[in-house]
Amino acid sequence: MSNQDSRRSLASELAAAADAYQAAAVIPHCSVCAKPCCRLDALVLELEWKQIRTFWKLGESRKTFDRQLAAGKGPEEIRAANGLYYVHSKPCPAYDLAGHGCTIYGQDIKPAGCSDFPVYEDMGSVTADLRCEAVNLDALVAWLARAVGPAFRIVQSADAEFPFLVTLAARKKAGQRPPRA
Repeated sequence: MSNQDSRRSLASELAAAADAYQAAAVIPHCSVCAKPCCRLDALVLELEWKQIRTFWKLGESRKTFDRQLAAGKGPEEIRAANGLYYVHSKPCPAYDLAGHGCTIYGQDIKPAGCSDFPVYEDMGSVTADLRCEAVNLDALVAWLARAVGPAFRIVQSADAEFPFLVTLAARKKAGQRPPRA
């Protein structure tokens, strides 16, 4: 196996482990979370036009909606930029405040950012957003270490500008060679 194939395989293992951790530890906590991310208090949601049109139940064209936004007459929580829409400061319309859950969970229209948050693979490493109260960094590190095996160690680094974003990377242990596939 080439080095590039080995890195891709390791990234795939990390991505699968991140998804499994999220399913086991994070998603079950959502219904009892004190600060659900769907309220968009501290987070910004990136949406495409189809999602905006569906979530806000819009009947007008995108061109008309964009003109209204630019004139300050659209929903105040939505900002347009680079062909996308960014939503913040108000709960996502797909979030059921009474039931503490997402009404579009598991559907194609669900934004990618919602599925990825707070633990996701990014360029061969795993990023954990510690603003989510369900993320236990020690448990996540142990989970990833089990997934990649004893030939690797998990190295942590926090983003200097956003210290709540922690990158977890798998590095070969000195003198260890990963098992052959």
